[in-house]
Amino acid sequence: MQIKTQGLIIKEQTIGESDRLVTVLTRDNGVLRAFARRAKNLKDSKSAATQLLCYSRLSVFKGRDKYIIDDAEPIEVFFGLRRDIGALSLAQYFCELAYLLVPEETDSEEYLRLVLNSLHFLAKGTRPKRLLQSLTELRMLAIAGYMPDLVACADCAAYESDVMYFLPDSGVLRCKDCFADTGEPYVALPPGVLTAMRHIVFSDFEKLWEAWPVKKSRAAAQGLFLVLFRKLSGGISAAAPEPEQRPGVCPGAGTHQRRGHRPGRPAAHEHQRAQRGVVLSPGQRGLPPRLAG
Repeated sequence: MQIKTQGLIIKEQTIGESDRLVTVLTRDNGVLRAFARRAKNLKDSKSAATQLLCYSRLSVFKGRDKYIIDDAEPIEVFFGLRRDIGALSLAQYFCELAYLLVPEETDSEEYLRLVLNSLHFLAKGTRPKRLLQSLTELRMLAIAGYMPDLVACADCAAYESDVMYFLPDSGVLRCKDCFADTGEPYVALPPGVLTAMRHIVFSDFEKLWEAWPVKKSRAAAQGLFLVLFRKLSGGISAAAPEPEQRPGVCPGAGTHQRRGHRPGRPAAHEHQRAQRGVVLSPGQRGLPPRLAG
C-alpha cells in the first residue's frame, strides 16, 4: 500500500554502506520507521530529504512488516539550527520527546505542528530557548493525555489565589486555604506562572505563539516545566539539554588562563565571526509560523 504524507525526520541511522533507517513524525500516521535505500548516496534524490531535522514530502510503501520510502522531497531543512549548538541540541530534544510520546498509526497533526513551529522559532532565534522548551514540553504532554487540571482549586473551585499549589502526582491545583502538606510533592505557583501554564494548555494553537498574557510570567516559568514534565510523564527518560554556554566563552573560565587571553571573554576570531554574521539565501530563510497548519 502506498502512503503519501508529510513528515519530520526525528531520527536517522545508517544501514550498510548507503541505506538509511529513519524515524518520521508524520502528519497522518503518527511515528513510523522506514528504510530509505541509497539515501546516503549524495546523488540520490532522497539524500537531503531523509536527513535529521528535515521536513519532507514523502511517498512511503507499506509492506508486510516494514515501510520503505520510495520518493522524498525536502520542504524545509532548518539551516538556522546548524549555526547554534544550543538550538540544535534543543531541537533534537524535541524530536526525542515526539518519539517517546507520539503513538503509531494515528492522526498526529497537532504534534507535528507543535514541533515544526518550535523548530522554526529556534532556527530564527526570535523566541528564548527556555521559553520554547517550556512551551513545547507542557503542550505536548497535554496533547498526549497528561493534561493537568489547571482550571481551579480542586476543593473549593477558586480560580485565583495569591499562591496556588500544584500537585504533579494527582495533577490538580489547591488554593492556599485548601492546601495541606500531606507529604505529596507540590509546586507553589505564583499568579504569573499559573497564567502562563493555562495559556499553554488551554489556548488555541493559533494563539499559542502570540505575546504571553503576563510579561513577567516568561521569566518566572522558566525552569519549572522540566520538573512538571518529569513528574507528569513518570518513566519517560528523555533528558533536556543543559543550559547553553555563551558563544566564545572559554569553558572553565576562572580556573585557568590562556596566555594573551582573559578568561570569560570572547576569543578574537569568535568576535569577528559574530560581526560578519551569516546571510541565508531566500530558499533557506526558514518556515513561516503554522506552515504545517
